[in-house]
Amino acid sequence: MALQRDLSRHVRIEPLTGPVRTVAGTDCSFTHAGRRIIAAAVLCDAATMGVIATRHVERPCRFPYVPGLLSFREAPAVIAAVRALPDRPDLLLCDGQGIAHPRRLGLAAHVALWVDIPTIGVAKSRLTGDHRPVGRRRGCRVQLRDGGEVIGAVVRTRRDVKPLFVSVGGRVTLADAVRWTLRCARRWRLTEPTRQAHRRVTALAGR
Repeated sequence: MALQRDLSRHVRIEPLTGPVRTVAGTDCSFTHAGRRIIAAAVLCDAATMGVIATRHVERPCRFPYVPGLLSFREAPAVIAAVRALPDRPDLLLCDGQGIAHPRRLGLAAHVALWVDIPTIGVAKSRLTGDHRPVGRRRGCRVQLRDGGEVIGAVVRTRRDVKPLFVSVGGRVTLADAVRWTLRCARRWRLTEPTRQAHRRVTALAGR
């Protein structure tokens, strides 16, 4: 926890710069009763969301499951999968929290510090914070707040479907994060890069 607090001070919240031509997404799955982890990274064309490349790594889990410390369990494999991609993505989406975390260092924020790529946390559920009800239509969003601090946004990516919890991982603003989440979630609730990564790890874990 102390290390998370220390690392969180290095998270950079700043406007996204430069063209975004490629977007990568990551996800993880566990096998052998949680003793092994599979992480996948999928590189997509930012304009079409077509898949350019997919890479995965599988390795032993060296950190136990502890609520709030998930990034220490998943980040090493996620970082390795991203680094295995044939090209460095312009933007990275992680299936997990960014700074929407009690100590402001969820998986996406943790990973961003090591890969130094603009990164967004796109989580399926809330870890901390409170928010007002979200409108039913695609594109509706409300702030996610913790103790008066805005730590993310709750974003509806499909009408009448559960929203996503979006937050800064690093080198983006919250506005950037929301905009790119909606750009990448065109047909489904999940963003296409993380959806493809989820499909990949699910298939690999079921071998």
